[in-house]
Amino acid sequence: MMSHNAASSHLLNLEHLLLEIPESAYALPSHAYSTSGALRRAHLNQMALESFLPWVRAEQDQPARLARQSATWPSIWEFVNGTALTVGAQRLVLVPSEAIDGDELRVAQEWVDLPNWVADYYVAVYVNPDEGYVQVQGYTTHRQLKERGTYDAGDRAYTLSTDDLIPDLNVLWVAQDLGLQTVPQATVAPLAPLPLEQAQALIERLGNPAVVFPRQAVPFPLWGALLAHDGWRKRLYEQRQGMVEQWSLAQWLRAGISGMAAEFGWAKPQLQLATGLGTRSAEVGVCRMLEIEGQAYTLKIGPSPESTGLETPVWRFELAPVDGTQQIPVGMKLRLLTEDLQTFDNNEDGAIAPVATLYVDVMAAPGEGIVWAVEPTPEAYEPEVLRF
Repeated sequence: MMSHNAASSHLLNLEHLLLEIPESAYALPSHAYSTSGALRRAHLNQMALESFLPWVRAEQDQPARLARQSATWPSIWEFVNGTALTVGAQRLVLVPSEAIDGDELRVAQEWVDLPNWVADYYVAVYVNPDEGYVQVQGYTTHRQLKERGTYDAGDRAYTLSTDDLIPDLNVLWVAQDLGLQTVPQATVAPLAPLPLEQAQALIERLGNPAVVFPRQAVPFPLWGALLAHDGWRKRLYEQRQGMVEQWSLAQWLRAGISGMAAEFGWAKPQLQLATGLGTRSAEVGVCRMLEIEGQAYTLKIGPSPESTGLETPVWRFELAPVDGTQQIPVGMKLRLLTEDLQTFDNNEDGAIAPVATLYVDVMAAPGEGIVWAVEPTPEAYEPEVLRF
């Protein structure tokens, strides 16, 4: 923690937590952003995160980590300010600002009204890069932000005066340790599903970096549904950076795993694929590691033996424990969905008894997208649209 002498701003309130910004946080973000504003937003979140997370880990016995994989954050910071963490069972969103006269917490609507983005607590963080510190101004709950905050339709944000924040984070930790906290989340209405054709049109339109403020260019129900779909949000981000398709299985097999996919753990080893008569060696395929309920698994994808002689290839998605002596427990399922998260015939395989592998074959037309899922949900799982 910093001393008062290390931060000379007249705004300092000694009741608030001060943390030093580590030197590593000053390095520019390694990913590209389509506007200078998005780059600055990413840098502020990076400084807030690298200052706050180590402090929480040192202060708390409960595990503290990013709520999403590190590779995900560029596709969020391109559009929205804020970084979600989990501390024990609680979800926090750090909301950084460098406004020197900031007297309010301003939270983007996405963090408040998207059901799969909602947090329990929102933490206001003032970032002063020039003097090398962040000041934690306090926190509020989702319920307080929804019920007592003011909604700014022009900026699509909820605001709450810093006077209404709880300044001492120890209040949160003590209440959590004692199990005294009330349910902090307000009810959030689900958004209507976004049809695939409409999503594709929005990605094409908003993927143009000339659209400087894409989150305000379409009605929130459309924007929110697009952003909440992890695969679509990643594609929108990539298109604004001018990237070629990053999630094409056919391209991965021809030219190697794309840089973006590699960040999410995909690799290209030689595979052993299951068949009705045993296993066979495959010259091509891709895989990634998964952690499910504390156990390590491999998800493998490659041409199915059933595709031999067919004009449209059949692809096999196969799940197996990394430890070949282990078996998949009863109740686990491997499931495939369409790009817009719909089911289809013969789209899943489930273990009704302990088995060595689960697999699903799918015939996909060129350009078609498939989303994989596993039940129970793997650690840090995010839906991916894999394109054929």
